[in-house]
Amino acid sequence: MSEATLAGVAAGLSRRLARLRFAPPVAYVYDPTVYARATNCAYLERYGAGRKEVVFFGMNPGPFGMTQTGVPFGAVSMVRDFLGIEGRVGRPKREHPKRPVEGFACARQEVSGMRLWSFVRERFGTAQAFFARCFIANYCPLLFLEAGGRNRTPVQLPAREREPLLAACDDSLRAQIAILRPRLVIGIGRFAEARAHAALGAHDLEIACIPHPSPASPAANRGWAKDVDRELRRLGV
Repeated sequence: MSEATLAGVAAGLSRRLARLRFAPPVAYVYDPTVYARATNCAYLERYGAGRKEVVFFGMNPGPFGMTQTGVPFGAVSMVRDFLGIEGRVGRPKREHPKRPVEGFACARQEVSGMRLWSFVRERFGTAQAFFARCFIANYCPLLFLEAGGRNRTPVQLPAREREPLLAACDDSLRAQIAILRPRLVIGIGRFAEARAHAALGAHDLEIACIPHPSPASPAANRGWAKDVDRELRRLGV
């Protein structure tokens, strides 16, 4: 598969990340671009074609979103009913008993994904209208879990593990941007915005940020959609 496609870039990043090792407290690492490859590629091929005006991207998968569906911010009902993607999802080689991958049978809905895709549906009407101009990706495809099942973000990794991870993901981000050729890159949360500046600062791009829709953020629980709508209008989106 050519790495000049989004699916090829994702496969190349996955191979590179598979060589990395993570010490405790990380006990399990899931890569949904591998075990959910069919639905991940369906998303990339259906909605990642052509040049985009705006690319949004988040940090890494949540346990009930992309981890289950292979789609960024992939709350099951939104991926199936709004994006029109559904298919077989495999299992990671090592699976935490408290965080099983159930694919589209997963009954829990990722709050961040529900908020984000609900906003897209409300503002743009259809997935086709949104993706004609925009695309949503994740910076890092890996989910990190501690022995007790707690999610661990890339920010929380020690520098010796974090730096090679960021180097690989920065390269992948640059490759995706070279394919999509947007005028504007929007980090979903401050971490994503910071990585955009680090990886893309030398490019002729506008870089901005919208708040992350995570329920762990108090601000996201108070009028998140209105805040994002206001910021997008300011940015001309």
